[in-house]
Amino acid sequence: MSIPRISDLWISADHCDKGQWNPIDDIVDIKATLQDGTSWVATVCSYKHVETLRSRWSESGECLNGQYVWASNLILAVDTSRQTIEAIFTNLLANGEFKNALSPIKA
Repeated sequence: MSIPRISDLWISADHCDKGQWNPIDDIVDIKATLQDGTSWVATVCSYKHVETLRSRWSESGECLNGQYVWASNLILAVDTSRQTIEAIFTNLLANGEFKNALSPIKA
């Protein structure tokens, strides 16, 4: 059986102005379209950004003063660069976990 492949990968950070996105400390939304035409979404957050959010929220009061962080379809990663995201998705496809880690977009 062949491994599904991504035909298109949309990353929200690709549409940010220069200097507005730091792959080491950021969170991005993703839309991945497979060759079969199905589309999937996820949020990829760097490990460092989890701490940034927790610290920010401890002062603002959000999420019980930073006691938790959540996002739908969350994938934690070392960074949010296209290269890292492509590697993660390739790995998820190869080991059969892609459709568990991302949510389908219903037509």
